[in-house]
Formats: sequence, C-alpha cells, structure tokens
Amino acid sequence: MVATTPTAPPAPLLIARGLGFERNEEPVFGPLDFEVDAGEALLVSGGNGSGKTTLLRVLAGLLGLSTGEIRLHGQACRHGTLTERTAFLGHLHGHKADLTVSENLIFTVGLAGQRRGSLIDGALAGVGLDGYQDTAAGKLSAGQKKRLALARLLLVPTTLWLLDEPYANLDLEGIDLVNRLIQRHTREGGAVLVTSHGAYAEPPVRTRHLALGERRRRIDPPDARLGARLGDRANDRTSDHG
Repeated sequence: MVATTPTAPPAPLLIARGLGFERNEEPVFGPLDFEVDAGEALLVSGGNGSGKTTLLRVLAGLLGLSTGEIRLHGQACRHGTLTERTAFLGHLHGHKADLTVSENLIFTVGLAGQRRGSLIDGALAGVGLDGYQDTAAGKLSAGQKKRLALARLLLVPTTLWLLDEPYANLDLEGIDLVNRLIQRHTREGGAVLVTSHGAYAEPPVRTRHLALGERRRRIDPPDARLGARLGDRANDRTSDHG
C-alpha cells in the first residue's frame, strides 16, 4: 500500500496583515489582519468615518498603505499592481453623461477588438440593461446608472470584487441582481468585499464579517449567508463616506 501525502489546503485568495492607513498623521483604520478565501465574501461594517470606503480604496490600489501588506493568490502586491488585479465599484460611478451606455463601457473598461460589441451586449443583458446600448448615460435613472456600473464588473476579468455600498439606489429587483452577481462570482472561484447598511436579501454565500470602529475592530468567522447579523448593528445605518 502506497502512502499518500495529504494535500495542503489552498492559500486564501486575499490576505491582509497589519493594514493601516493614516490621513494627516491621524489613523483612519488599523492595524487590521484578515483573509478571504475563494468563494467567500467579506462584509465590512462600521460607523460613519470608520474607514470602510477607505479600506476598499486601499485594496483597489487607489490609495497607498501607511502600514502592512496585501497578498493576492499568495503573492505580495505593490500599490501600483492592485488596480489591475481588482474590480472596484464605488459611490461615484464615473459615467460620462454625454456618452452612450456602450461608449461608457468601452471608455472605462478599455475594450478593443471585434468582439467588444458582443461582450458589451452580454454584460448589459446580465444587469437588465439590454436595449440601452445607444442611450446616453445622462438619461439613465439612479438605479440604471448603478446597473451600468455593475456591468463593468462583468467585463473585468478579476477574481476580487470590491463593492462599496452596492445596494444603494436599487429597488428590490436591483438588490436581487447584486446578490445573484455575487453568487455567480463566488461560485466561479472569486471573492467579494462588500460595505453596506441596512437589511437586504441574503444570497447563500459564505461570509466573514469585519467590524471597523474608532476603538476596536472585530473579525468574525465565515457565516452561512451574506448579511446575517446586520440587524444587530443599528449604528451602521448612516451613509459612509470614508
């Protein structure tokens, strides 16, 4: 009988060690230690000014770290490489009002080549904007603009999504859309970081919880459903801007 060597578990998709960020020599958050496996979500909560948005912008490479290290797929990431390896959806969508929906996707994602038309059509259909290709972005409703931003996620081949308040300005149908996109992305081996306030539909996704605050931070183990225990966090009901 031949002895077999146990297979080591895969490394977490995202590892953060000692993450800290300062603004004007004042700490915004940190130090933080957390990790997220492929197929999981991390729900980031905290009061206004606790640093939720700032944390996502750091992970997206839009802000530089003050302290700590970020590893994606086991590799240390420098500040300049994070933007190319993550997909960030923030409060400001960055749509150009005078460009059409299709032109906005081409501009922001940098699509090129003969297949870009079919790629755009598929992404728009995936977010419920089929038929809006030639509509000026400035004529879209707030919810439709959020859907257009979500379409970018489907066109960027990254495993880590960073979603800042993705449920804002969405009706129940839109909330369900976000949940389905999260489900699909994690099912395909991706990971998602989400900041949010309030209750919403809970997709069956394994979820870790990271609570930020001025005096403490708490990292909870994975939960069976995204958004569980949100009702216990009444102090997180105001909007967060950083």
